[in-house]
Order: sequence, then structure tokens, then C-alpha cells
Amino acid sequence: MTETFACVRCDRGDRGRIDRVPFPSALGERIVAEICAACWEEWKERQMLLINHYGLKLHEAAAREFLYKNLRIHLFGEEGTAARIDTDTEGSVEW
Repeated sequence: MTETFACVRCDRGDRGRIDRVPFPSALGERIVAEICAACWEEWKERQMLLINHYGLKLHEAAAREFLYKNLRIHLFGEEGTAARIDTDTEGSVEW
């Protein structure tokens, strides 16, 4: 018997599930349990834009927390304001 699955972001069950936990944490487990593969791919594109636009250095804890916050807003609709990507401010962005 197959379990029913509906992505909490797009509310669709026909887009497939993520194959593996993206990172070893409760948040990673939550992503696998609640997010479809298509929405995960959308997040990965957005994440790359954020990394490049804000010049994030992922070895810094503050940069990782910035991404986690934006991930929770983007995928789960949690409270907060998502970071903007404004191409008019290229080269002068501070986070």
C-alpha cells in the first residue's frame, strides 16, 4: 500500500518525493517528509541566486543561518521576510 503524499508548498502529490535527506538534521528530515522534488529543485535555484547575489560564504555560520531562514520561508511559508534579489543593487549588497 502506498502512502499518500501532498507537498506542503504546492499541495500536489504528483510531483514526486525527494530521494534523500538533503542535510543531516531535523530540517533535512522535514524537507523529505513534506516537500516534493519539484519544489526542492525550485529552492535549489533560489538558493544559488541568494548565494551569488549576497556573496555568501557558506563556511560562515551567519551565512548558513541566512539560507536556512530563507529556506523555511520559501518552502514552508514560515513567518518572516524573504531576502530580495534586486539586480539594480548589484555589487553593493550587504546582508
